[in-house]
Amino acid sequence: MTKEEKYTLAKWAMNHALENGAQQVSVSIANSKSSSVEVREQKIDKLEQAIQSNLSIRLFVDGKYSAHSTSRLKKEDIAHFIEEAIEGTRFLAEDEFRTLPDPELYYKGGGPELNSLDTNFDAVEPQQKIDLAMNAEQEALGKDERIISVSSSYYDSMNERVMVTSNGFEGDTANSVFGIFTEVSVKGGEARPEAGWSESSITYSDLQKTGTGKIALEKALKKIGQQKIGSGTMPMIVENRQVGRIFGPLINALNASQIQQKNSFLIDKLGEQVVSEKLTLTDDPFIVGGRGSRLFDGEGLATKKRVVFDKGILKNYYIDTYYGKKMEMAPTSGGTTNLIFETGDKDLEALIASVKKGILVTGFNGGNCNGSTGDFSYGIDGFLIENGKIVQPVSEMNITGNMLTLWSNIGEIGKDVNETSSWRTPSILFDNVDFSGL
Repeated sequence: MTKEEKYTLAKWAMNHALENGAQQVSVSIANSKSSSVEVREQKIDKLEQAIQSNLSIRLFVDGKYSAHSTSRLKKEDIAHFIEEAIEGTRFLAEDEFRTLPDPELYYKGGGPELNSLDTNFDAVEPQQKIDLAMNAEQEALGKDERIISVSSSYYDSMNERVMVTSNGFEGDTANSVFGIFTEVSVKGGEARPEAGWSESSITYSDLQKTGTGKIALEKALKKIGQQKIGSGTMPMIVENRQVGRIFGPLINALNASQIQQKNSFLIDKLGEQVVSEKLTLTDDPFIVGGRGSRLFDGEGLATKKRVVFDKGILKNYYIDTYYGKKMEMAPTSGGTTNLIFETGDKDLEALIASVKKGILVTGFNGGNCNGSTGDFSYGIDGFLIENGKIVQPVSEMNITGNMLTLWSNIGEIGKDVNETSSWRTPSILFDNVDFSGL
């Protein structure tokens, strides 16, 4: 189905809903393609391919709200689907806060070209995908006698969507991703250390096609000899690709749904210094080639570049239309785009060199964070640092504390930004973290 055909069908579905009793309607039609190849011992272990299309509709009927989705896209099927959905919605409780957004807040066209889609997505042949997975595994397979297993995979996906609403919004998005992942496990005494590494990109031509096997093997071998060390309070460096685990609760606490439901440790904190002045964070939806770049959000609200934390001062929450009405606050957007840290001048090696005694965290193993209080406990593994050098691998240790305390104790923010994610996290050094071990 072409983009124009999607628009035509979406508008028809919207009008059919209005003719059958809905006062407001939002309709999206999306299609996706994906494939993956997993290999083990140079044989294909799993091969998957999927093509999907669906119509999603949000209905506002007599002060009541519901959302529905179907993969049956013939008009007669859609008509029956919508009519039943409207009748079902009439049985729900009224919710005065459920409406479409203010049309003035909608994206109205234009804006930069974000380059979020590889227009040659379908040109990648199946054999190329298989070869990439095979080659990634071959980088590690048989390279060390301590190897227990190696597996590699190639994956890709493409998504396209159009959306229309009964109060004037029209917009479409498209994005793609290509990736390679390799995981290696090795013998290590009683333990079985394992490590993985991935590369991904929006376009096939930009995908780093070699190195995942080599890096995964190196990381796994470095873990041999992991053990607990003594408990203590010391600096902690979190590797850039792992920062998201402790960054996620901070961002989640900014979500209006969590705030309104009293499940956030950042309630009523706008304009206050809540974390270290070393944290300045910007949400930028307009980065060309950014993983989270978009011109409008899931409701159609036009995206804007916003400062989230300014030298530790909380400047913005993530507020959609529904919770904005409940909280009597202006909508901003219901979710993040590209989160950009103001970085320092040290890479990971330089951060390590600056620590007299501490731990470099390269992985998290279980644990949780209480959304209401910010109290957390996570299992970690990584490496002990002494006098600026890594001296031994560590595992089976926990970190405990409070998110606001942790993010108030930033020692330094690195410059080694992870650009394979919409959360562009650098490695970060935190002071005074409580570790539990022996």
